[in-house]
Amino acid sequence: MKLIAYILKTLWGHRSRTMLTVAGSAVALFVFCFIQSIQEGMNDLKQRQEARGSLIVFQANKFCPATSHLPQDYDQQIADLAGVKDVIPIQVFTNNCRASLDVVVFYGVPPEKLRSARDFEFVAGNWSEFETHQDAAIVGQAVANRRKIKVGDKFSIGDLSVIVAGIYRSDNPAEENYIYSHLEFLQRRQGANLVGTVTQLEVILASGTDPTQISSAIDERYRRGPVETNTRAKGVFQAKSLGDLSQLIEMAHYLGLACVGLVLALVATTTLMSVEDRIQEHAVLRTLGFSGFKVFALVLTESTLLSIAGGILGVGAALITLKLSSLSVGAEAVTVAFIPSLHLAWVGMLLACVTGICAGIIPASYASRAEIVPALRNA
Repeated sequence: MKLIAYILKTLWGHRSRTMLTVAGSAVALFVFCFIQSIQEGMNDLKQRQEARGSLIVFQANKFCPATSHLPQDYDQQIADLAGVKDVIPIQVFTNNCRASLDVVVFYGVPPEKLRSARDFEFVAGNWSEFETHQDAAIVGQAVANRRKIKVGDKFSIGDLSVIVAGIYRSDNPAEENYIYSHLEFLQRRQGANLVGTVTQLEVILASGTDPTQISSAIDERYRRGPVETNTRAKGVFQAKSLGDLSQLIEMAHYLGLACVGLVLALVATTTLMSVEDRIQEHAVLRTLGFSGFKVFALVLTESTLLSIAGGILGVGAALITLKLSSLSVGAEAVTVAFIPSLHLAWVGMLLACVTGICAGIIPASYASRAEIVPALRNA
């Protein structure tokens, strides 16, 4: 404890340098957590859809939801296949098919199907208000937070306007970035042209059913029309929709690694400067009986404390910002939430600790091996 008090006093004695180092480490770890949170969201999205066991039927050779049009009566035909538990017709409307941080996605679904297929908990409003009004919609909590939406508000995107009947939360962070409305209401937003067609069909499979077999059966059935289909597992479909965005997220790992390298270089430089400034002080400690190992531990602890302090500030600020902002990124009506998880916090702090230790090894070795007499002579 006496050594910790000594280290803290030393750091406070050079508080300008200490505060700048901690601030630099905090900024780098803040950026690292932001990058890692989107990867957490991507992994969470894939794991949930793989566990759910559902398929997405889409029009073949189409990409953006605005271009896919399937006959709605496909749902009854697909429901007759062995192993199919339910089929949900979905009309999709989005304000942007490109990658964006502010994608608004409407899913038009029959209310009775939505209630059985999604596990929502209302934070405001209720199901009955949504079910009894054709122009009503329920809004995910993340969208509501970003857009400052409340129950009873009229929400408009382009030529589409709905009355907010409820705000829901879900254990799936990505789900909180969608707005659900009535299927027929969304179909009629451009006159009668879309009535009888849907963007996609979500096929819920019975337990133990082989998704590959069902996918092949659906696509083979409609290979010669009237509209050819492309059926994939929901997780695969979403990964395909995200396309280039997924690759950018993967490439962002390098930026995250660069941030870790920045912390390493910053803390190592600061600790080395501190050692050079206090070389006589360390020599005095050696004359008082401190072993080279104890001086080594003293400097190593100093660098580790600097890095951990930056980690606490950077990781804490990132988690709070992510939680309050409810950020997501989307493409082609599929969204990925930035997830501020406990796992992310542990990874960030572990990196801060390991980086601090690695950064302190060379300066600590230099301090512990310095010759006592030459160091005192230079005082």
